[in-house]
Amino acid sequence: MRKRIVNQEPQNVAPVDRGWLGLQGLAQVELTSEDAAYPIEAALIPSAGSGWRAAQAGEQTIRLLFDQLQRLMRIQLLFHEDQQARSQEFVLRWSPDGGQSYREIVRQQYNFSPPAVTRELEDYAVDLFGVTVLELRIVPDISGGDARASVTQLRIA
Repeated sequence: MRKRIVNQEPQNVAPVDRGWLGLQGLAQVELTSEDAAYPIEAALIPSAGSGWRAAQAGEQTIRLLFDQLQRLMRIQLLFHEDQQARSQEFVLRWSPDGGQSYREIVRQQYNFSPPAVTRELEDYAVDLFGVTVLELRIVPDISGGDARASVTQLRIA
């Protein structure tokens, strides 16, 4: 029998080795903003904290600039918002030429509605060769509100 329970928050279950890349040794990070209490390392390094958050409201960009060409097979993003209801959009894209041109992987919109819906987990199977830059652009409130962008976790394999 196959069973699926719906309308429940995902559980924080640590997977057995999924081959996530150790980004701290592979890439430099560029950011448009960072709250000192929520640095980008907290989203990129497992068990390093509660994620990254922008210092101010509005659209934000995170770029991973790889030291060497990378092959990416999987990208996982976890977003969390338990304070305010809002609609968020993000665009994930990659560059094969150091940021001269980009190719879109996904553009996604979704709603946070605390206390019921506070998390969004995105998990993408990809097959990208020769990646030099991975870019995540976040519009935290598409209605133009004062929400700050945040990412709880960004992992790649």
